[in-house]
Amino acid sequence: MHATGNFDVKIQPQTPDNPQARASGLGRLSLDKQFHGDLDATSQGEMLAAGDGTTSGAYVALEKVTGKLHGRSGSFVLVHRALMVGGTPREWTVTVVPESGTGELAGLDGAMTITIVDGKHGYDLSYTLPDH
Repeated sequence: MHATGNFDVKIQPQTPDNPQARASGLGRLSLDKQFHGDLDATSQGEMLAAGDGTTSGAYVALEKVTGKLHGRSGSFVLVHRALMVGGTPREWTVTVVPESGTGELAGLDGAMTITIVDGKHGYDLSYTLPDH
């Protein structure tokens, strides 16, 4: 199955909270999203980033999504990983964490493709869900 739509995202830099985090020089950011379309949900998460994010770098993130997917209520966790080379994303994966689904989304498995066109974020979640 596929769920498509768009989302709004607020990304806020966070202050490193220990000497090791400060020494790493990595960026730590909070994520706050509102999904629209087949996925009617909110999410909150954390991102770690290296590089300038526009021409080169990498990021990893975890976010917990809570709401309705094609009318089924629950939550699940997404894990992100991406590289940026010469301003072009490479190896960008966003995957549902196994066994993270709750409620009517228990057993959810899948991966999300994110698109950014003219500053607007879109998603396509390809997924499977056991019959209830």
